[in-house]
Parts: sequence; C-alpha cells; structure tokens
Amino acid sequence: MIKAIIRIVVAIIGFVAGYELLKAVFPTILEVTGLALQVPLPLGSIFGGVIFGFIFYIITPSLMNSLLRLSSWVDSKLKNVPTQDIILGVFGLLVSLFIGLLLSLLLNRIPLIGVYLSLALNIVLVYLGINFVLNRKEEFSFVTSLVSRQRAAVAGKAKHADKKVLDTSVIIDGRITDICKTGFLEGTLVVPGFVLEELRHIADSPDLLKRNRGRRGLDILNKIQKEMDIPVEIYEGDFEDIPEVDSKLVKLAKVLSGKIITNDFNLNKVCELQGVPVLNINELANAVKPVVLPGEEMVAQIIKDGKEAGQG
Repeated sequence: MIKAIIRIVVAIIGFVAGYELLKAVFPTILEVTGLALQVPLPLGSIFGGVIFGFIFYIITPSLMNSLLRLSSWVDSKLKNVPTQDIILGVFGLLVSLFIGLLLSLLLNRIPLIGVYLSLALNIVLVYLGINFVLNRKEEFSFVTSLVSRQRAAVAGKAKHADKKVLDTSVIIDGRITDICKTGFLEGTLVVPGFVLEELRHIADSPDLLKRNRGRRGLDILNKIQKEMDIPVEIYEGDFEDIPEVDSKLVKLAKVLSGKIITNDFNLNKVCELQGVPVLNINELANAVKPVVLPGEEMVAQIIKDGKEAGQG
C-alpha cells in the first residue's frame, strides 16, 4: 500500500516536471519543426507531463530498491565509523557549506558559468572541509566534548526528573537503603519536611519502642544522604490547610508529578483512588520471592525446638 502511494506521488511529480519542462521548451520545438499553428502550447505541455509521469511511475520500484540498497550500504559503513568521527564530519560539512554559500553569492553573478562554478566550488569545499577536520581530530575535540556534555546534561535531567516521595513508614522500615544500593531506584528521593517533623516527634516519644523506631528512621535518612549514590532533596514546603500527613504526601506527589514510596497499605489504596503512582516495598518483596514449582524438592532445616514434644 505504501509503495503504491509512493509510486503515485512520484508519478505526479513527474507529470508536473514534464509539464513545466515542455512549457519552457515547447515554443522552441514548434518553431524548429514548423508545427506552431497545428499544436497548441497547453496540449503539448500536458502531453509532456503525461509522458514524464508514466516514465517516473515505471522507474519508481527500481529507484526505491536502489535507494534502499544505498542506505543499507551507508548504514553498514557508518557502523564501523566512530561516533566522534561522524560528529566531526558533520561539523566540517556544515562549516564548508556555510563558506560555500557566502562564495556562491559572488560566483552566481558571473553570467552563464556562475551556477556551475558555485556547484563545483561547494563540492570541493565539502571534501576539503571534512578531510581537514578529520585529520585534526585533537584540535577539534572541543566539538565532541561539547556534544558529550550536552548529552550528559540531558540524560542527567531525565534521570533526576522522576521524583520519589518517601513516607514515614518506608524510612523507618530501612529496606529502602538496600534497594538504593542495588541501583534499581532512579530519580531523586524527596523527603518532605513534615515527614521529618513526624520522625522527630517519634524519636522524642517517651515510649522506648517508638523512640527507637524514630531514631532508626533518622539514621536511615542520614545513611541514604551520605552513603548512597542517589540525589536526596528535602522539601521544606508544607500544606497547612491539610492536617493529615498521608494527605499531605498525596498532595505533594501531585505537585511534583512524582511517585510515593510506602509500606502503608491504606496510603497505597488512597494513592490508587486519587491516581497517584505508588511504589510499595512490601509488594516488591512479594514479587521477588523465590518461586517453587510443583514437583520440586525442598530441604527444611529445623533451627528451634517447639513447645510440645516432636515440634520444631
């Protein structure tokens, strides 16, 4: 279907080209052949357009095959060329064409041969420009380094654009540090100020268990910030009109267009209802549990005696 459409488009281009060509040269042909009175100009131009359109329609398949073979050949050759050489070659090509364009403005004023001189000059300049740049790679290394820095900056922005908002439960849990170590977690970890405040209140609790959990959460955050190769951002803002911490987390995730990392089942459901992406570490742990297929043998080692005889 696509090939048929291409053939029709090329045939139309051929018709237009033939029509315009015959329109330009037809008066001369009629004058030379003495048919000026017998054949009107529009009819001759249309006839030329039909002939050219038919020729273009016939040769299109072979022309397409030739172009495909040429593109495959160029692609196979470029695979063996270092990216640095390609970048420098394009740089030399652009500079040469720019210089050729400036000189062509002068050469085109020469009657008859100006256009041909301009074309020849551009071909020579392109050849010389590409060779000149490739033969002096070291001197033009700033071009490739500039492209590399730009590419790295774009990649860095893309990598850090995805923000993950941590809630209190996932910080106290501590498994987030192991996940960060593996490198599976990308983007920026966002620790809201109101979550830090909640951790501080838990760490100051008179209850020993709560106090230990709060201090553990603060230690986990400190470890992530200092030891992990992942950016951590402290969000200082607050939503004073929202009293609940979970509701604030959902609001913040919407503002940052980020995701919430949590272990809280209820917060998980709230996020799903409000269309906020959520990453649940408990679900991740269940997903990576080893799978036992029917018929496989397992060895169980009893490590502790039970309360009753024969139990363990």
